[in-house]
Amino acid sequence: MGIEVNFEGKVALVTGASSGLGARFAKVLAMAGAQVILAARRVDRLKELRAEIEAEGGAAQVVSLDVTDYASIKSAIAHAETETGAIDILVNNSGVSSSQRLVDVTPEDYAHVMDTNQRGAFFVAQEVAKRMIARHKGDPKKQHRIINIGSVAGLRVVPELGMYCVSKAAVVHMTKAMALEWGKFGINVNAICPGYIGTEINSEYFQSEQGKQVLEMLPRKRIGKPEDLDGLLLLLAAEESHFINGAIMTADDGMSVQ
Repeated sequence: MGIEVNFEGKVALVTGASSGLGARFAKVLAMAGAQVILAARRVDRLKELRAEIEAEGGAAQVVSLDVTDYASIKSAIAHAETETGAIDILVNNSGVSSSQRLVDVTPEDYAHVMDTNQRGAFFVAQEVAKRMIARHKGDPKKQHRIINIGSVAGLRVVPELGMYCVSKAAVVHMTKAMALEWGKFGINVNAICPGYIGTEINSEYFQSEQGKQVLEMLPRKRIGKPEDLDGLLLLLAAEESHFINGAIMTADDGMSVQ
């Protein structure tokens, strides 16, 4: 028996869609039939991505979003739903990193990482969930999906990425809390925790001596590609995943069990 994932008629909001994993997530959902809302601060990059999606037969809208600004979150989501209709799927992907020893973390470093990775992710999910809950009360059969993008660094400590680890550990526990509270409203909340994935952002790093040393420490001495997360994304976004709620799913090539 085969299962075909089809998101025709679904609206998916992807934050941090201007590059890296966010751009890939948006393309995958669009090619599966969803109308995708591309959200990030770099609107010029989003417009380029929209053109790529439309050239391949998909549908996408662009919205400016700064997840560190609460007013921006509320206005962006309101604008998005005005343009596309109700959001069925949220891919909560915006994130930043900061590399230093914990004794060297400044208040500015702390705010930069936590405001984006945890606070921003929380309030994006909250604003979307409020609308999902309201719709569920009108139609109890309605299903919604929230997929938070965590990291293997939220499950195990990575040297000199302590601040990032703290933020992603918070995302892991946040996912479980949201799943528990919002599950009764037809909202499934799960997290994807990737390991090292190669993108344009870190390509130079993995060609450096330090990056090569990191590769040698990995179970199969390799990093993943953005498309290695496609199957997990589609699974968690699909209605067929209605029995998966509060799951923290790693895609790290075995790094977390090393």
